[in-house]
Amino acid sequence: MSSSFGKIFRLTTFGESHGKAIGGIIDGVPANFEINVEEVQAELDKRKPGQSSIVTQRKESDTVEFLSGIFDGKTTGAPIGFIIPNENQKSKDYDHLKDVYRPSHADFTYAKKYGNRDYRGGGRSSARETASRVVGGAIAKQLLASKGIDITAYVDQVGSVKLSGEKDVNEIENNIVRCPNAEVAKKMIALIQKTKKSGDTIGGSIVCEINHVPPGLGEPVFDKLHAELGKAMLSINAVKGFEYGSGFDCITMNGSEHNDIFNEDGSTKTNHSGGIQGGISNGMPITMRIAFKPVATIMMEQETINSQDELVKLQGKGRHDPCVVPRAVVIVEAMAAMVALDMMMRDSAVDI
Repeated sequence: MSSSFGKIFRLTTFGESHGKAIGGIIDGVPANFEINVEEVQAELDKRKPGQSSIVTQRKESDTVEFLSGIFDGKTTGAPIGFIIPNENQKSKDYDHLKDVYRPSHADFTYAKKYGNRDYRGGGRSSARETASRVVGGAIAKQLLASKGIDITAYVDQVGSVKLSGEKDVNEIENNIVRCPNAEVAKKMIALIQKTKKSGDTIGGSIVCEINHVPPGLGEPVFDKLHAELGKAMLSINAVKGFEYGSGFDCITMNGSEHNDIFNEDGSTKTNHSGGIQGGISNGMPITMRIAFKPVATIMMEQETINSQDELVKLQGKGRHDPCVVPRAVVIVEAMAAMVALDMMMRDSAVDI
């Protein structure tokens, strides 16, 4: 299932939505690096279900337990193994899906590829797997922070409600939708609540910025920095689009306005390149935007097919997010951190 990510800093995840636990193995972390486990848990708390009225009400503490690779608070250089127990499975909520394929889910494709599908909450295809990514990303963030690199992500759009006005990064964790503008956040929350009440779901987007990345990271052909970031983001459940820098807005621009003119210190007056040129970081902030689709499970009756290719009616049951972006912010940051760290480790000129 290609459950490993990264080349030198490498995360391998395991587990299913309704199994005993999910978890992972992190390889490539240098020895004698002090790990703040409380910070790792704090990152998981941002992703966990049941944290507010606008996310799934599945109750999971998402408490991480480290099994190896950390001794006396420091890394040993050995693989870091960890598990996150599943505490609040309600597998019976999915009994009606045993032989039915939910529209726009991975049910049909998993059945065709593997022939043995765990229908309980989507099994391995569930976004519950992303909790393991958050652990890997939290450790990557701590390593990056030792080099002065920080990552910030936030929700910039929910449905038709777009971020406008002033942005205050200190506001991101002050509201349940994780938008850096309090007034816009209220509108986003109201839209999510209205959508949830109607039994439907809605999409959104997240902006992510990596700051203080040194120039020179990334490979110029197939492993371009933006290509690695794009792969990372598109591997997240429900992601439908990725752009960096000017993104699709560049289509309507002329080269004369899109070119990033240099300052004397090597920085640029604009950042349409999104901090990456020729697949390599140029020292400017790396900026990207990620689009998430509406959650596929809706509390409305839909027509679908079953395993006998018969048309049947299906209505969603169980506990599901009406919009994924509030919980996905920390997942986006985690994937960005793992890419940035892995690319630094792959650069022989950089000492981690």
